[in-house]
Amino acid sequence: MTAAPRPELPHDALWPRAGDWPAAASVHGDLDLALLGIPSHRTSLSATRADTTPAAIRDALRRYSPFAHGTDLELLTIADAGDIDDPDGDEDAAREAVADLAGRSRLLVALGGDNAATVPAALGAWGSELSTAGLITLDAHYDLRDGRSNGSPVRRLVEAGLDGSRVVQIGIQDFANSRAYAERAADLGITVVGRDELLRRPIDLVMSEALELAGAAGGPVHLDVDVDVCDRSVAPGCPASTPGGIAAHELSMAVRTAARHPSLRSLDIVEVDAAADSPDGRTVRLAALCVLEAAAGLAAR
Repeated sequence: MTAAPRPELPHDALWPRAGDWPAAASVHGDLDLALLGIPSHRTSLSATRADTTPAAIRDALRRYSPFAHGTDLELLTIADAGDIDDPDGDEDAAREAVADLAGRSRLLVALGGDNAATVPAALGAWGSELSTAGLITLDAHYDLRDGRSNGSPVRRLVEAGLDGSRVVQIGIQDFANSRAYAERAADLGITVVGRDELLRRPIDLVMSEALELAGAAGGPVHLDVDVDVCDRSVAPGCPASTPGGIAAHELSMAVRTAARHPSLRSLDIVEVDAAADSPDGRTVRLAALCVLEAAAGLAAR
């Protein structure tokens, strides 16, 4: 059965669309923001087609304008490096691709893929600065599981040399984790900001404090944006999202706040399965909005 043709979006010369960015290889010199797809999915604990998501996000970007009040993203040099071929099978190659692109950009945005993408994204962006690096996760889960999966990136990064005292996890959900992993986080010195705390404190303030902690050693910070931190009503395309997660506007504000900070070198947007999204594509559209929020934060530095 042939898929129905995608409807054309209306054209307005005075309303440019986001996402029509050149290929990174065609741009000479440094970039402000670089996009790179890391379509990992094969080690996921839940069945997923997260490998379809980078392309879906790029498509969804065209539903937005590159303008926000006080910020015009068209003033930034943004380029897209396409997708890594096999991040699950050759993680070293994925890390090297990230390192090359991060070396010529102020902010690298990796489009997942499942949360396994966080490992090559963070290690590649940190490079030789791992000993002073910091990590912030927006995630309902600790991601400290044993083995190699989308449930293990934080543990793997700590084992690679990341100091647990410079890890901040925001949005950890009750009834979505185990006592053993909560104890593991505490043993590693990880700072945890649970969902309940976010009901009492503004998320931009929490993010600002997290950036100071993660960047305390003066090294680069990576932000892991696991969209399943959001309430399932706004993120049905995330296999592990639950009722009670944060709102879409909270996620957007957290990403923009983080990208304003000069220590943020890279971020990933992960755990969205575009093939399982609702018919209106709300999860993918939220992920695309996070790309633009990151760019807006960068422009405000």
